[in-house]
Amino acid sequence: MSVNGISHEKYEHLEELQAQLQGVLEELYEAASLEQGDILVMGCSSSEVAGGQIGTYSSEEIGACLFQSAQAFCREKGIYLACQCCEHLNRSLIVEKACMKEHRLTRVNVVPQLKAGGAFATAAYGYMQEPVAVEQLQAQAGIDIGDTLIGMHLAAVAVPVRTRQKMVGEAHVVCARTRAKYVGGSRAAYEEDLC
Repeated sequence: MSVNGISHEKYEHLEELQAQLQGVLEELYEAASLEQGDILVMGCSSSEVAGGQIGTYSSEEIGACLFQSAQAFCREKGIYLACQCCEHLNRSLIVEKACMKEHRLTRVNVVPQLKAGGAFATAAYGYMQEPVAVEQLQAQAGIDIGDTLIGMHLAAVAVPVRTRQKMVGEAHVVCARTRAKYVGGSRAAYEEDLC
């Protein structure tokens, strides 16, 4: 049941959602060859995960469940998680203050809410140690759950990563890694591990 676009339904399949996300995270981490201190950007529509249309069925429970799983994975790997807010906050991102400082990101002043920021970003703001909102970044990899359009936050050049796990709940999943730009011309040589 949804009141004003906020779901009050209790979900019994949260462990299944966590397992699905874990599979996506592991595949992307390996494909992207992420290193300590890199940034993984993640956009997530809890409405889409629950089977609704983006922005119509925000679930605090799903947002918290998926954030906690992603954050635990990123901490274990030594990478930063950047959580994209919904379009009402101009797709700002919630990151740890340490990430903002290390990557010299521009801080903005906003606190996400369920209907202005989304459930996933709201959970990030509530659970991170020192959450801050930033305006833009250049992540080394990204996960888009529910067609939230994270591409603007990926470093050039983005390369699709096809994962075996194509859905989290009812939401479509798209992943990408980035690579260094090729410069030069026909006589240039390139490092294979940067392709």
